[in-house]
Amino acid sequence: MSVKEKIKEQVSVQELLANNYEIILFNDDVNTFDHVIDTLIDVCDHEPLQAEQCALLVHYTGKCGVKTGSYDELEPQCSALLSAGLSAEIQ
Repeated sequence: MSVKEKIKEQVSVQELLANNYEIILFNDDVNTFDHVIDTLIDVCDHEPLQAEQCALLVHYTGKCGVKTGSYDELEPQCSALLSAGLSAEIQ
């Protein structure tokens, strides 16, 4: 294995380790679909279709992973979801 391949492999492993957290969004009986969708677009940079699909998954299954990344990246986004009245946590 060449040095270049070893470096590439190390970077890949570091990326996997850095992205081992996920924001889980939970269903509630308070928020509308539109509010959830708009919040996911604003806070998590979702495309409208992606946000709509996540909202449907949350509604029908009770929860959905909406964003992955490092804890430091996800913490402000999770806080923003909570401030918007959504139920979410980092796992």
